[in-house]
Amino acid sequence: MAYQTVGYGDSILAHGCPSPVQQHKPDCPVDTTLDVLRGRWTALILAQFLHADLTYSELSTALPALSDKVLSDRLGHLTKAGVLHRDRTAGWPPRVQYGFTGRGRALIPVLEALWAWGAEAQ
Repeated sequence: MAYQTVGYGDSILAHGCPSPVQQHKPDCPVDTTLDVLRGRWTALILAQFLHADLTYSELSTALPALSDKVLSDRLGHLTKAGVLHRDRTAGWPPRVQYGFTGRGRALIPVLEALWAWGAEAQ
């Protein structure tokens, strides 16, 4: 039995991505995006920055079920990916704030689309 594939016209997804290689290196724009958004809690952490830059303790308070280890890991990953900036203010104790970069703000419509798709699926 043959199966017919569904076409999506001129969608940018129709152009495809390079096939997987032995060592994972995201060469596909979709893989690149999913790599940035990987991990539980990442989308919820990013949602906290929609209105303002936040400190680590403000994030920790906003997401009380999130462990310090996971929060630190996700903030490091998102900073390294260029989605969040990390600003340290001199003084005692030093104050560190995180917030969206331009690249991070560009992810907002992606997160909104993921939210809408997930809400439909429920």
